[in-house]
Amino acid sequence: MPEKSIFLQVAKNKKAWHDYHVLEQFEAGIELFGTEVKSIRQGRVNLKESWCGIKNGEIFVNSMHISPYEQGNIYNRDPLRPRRLLMHKREITRLFGESRQQGLAIIPLSLYFKNGRAKLSIGLCKGKKLYDKREAAAQRDAKRDMERSFREK
Repeated sequence: MPEKSIFLQVAKNKKAWHDYHVLEQFEAGIELFGTEVKSIRQGRVNLKESWCGIKNGEIFVNSMHISPYEQGNIYNRDPLRPRRLLMHKREITRLFGESRQQGLAIIPLSLYFKNGRAKLSIGLCKGKKLYDKREAAAQRDAKRDMERSFREK
């Protein structure tokens, strides 16, 4: 019998879904220090302005804000430091090639714990134009209005 994986979502980047078309999703581990993990478990993380970059064959997440752990004294790290992501080399080279060739961005989508380990869901994304954002908002409003009318009847 296969083991069930325990999944606990900590943070979600709603702005990424608003600003980008997500073409493909990947799962990556994060290289963290102990006080950062404790702070993430308290939910003190922000993915809103974060982005991923590839440097020397390694992928890093930049501008992901993890607030300092309150009981961490001298062991706290810089909240905005670049953090290395743990992925297979072939996945990194594929992401690098597609992002350079097609002009796509690599954006963190959500942060969660899976079987006690912090994981980051990253997406290969294409930027939305203003009219795409308006169209998505119009569809969302129309769907909401239809659901309201069905509930009233």
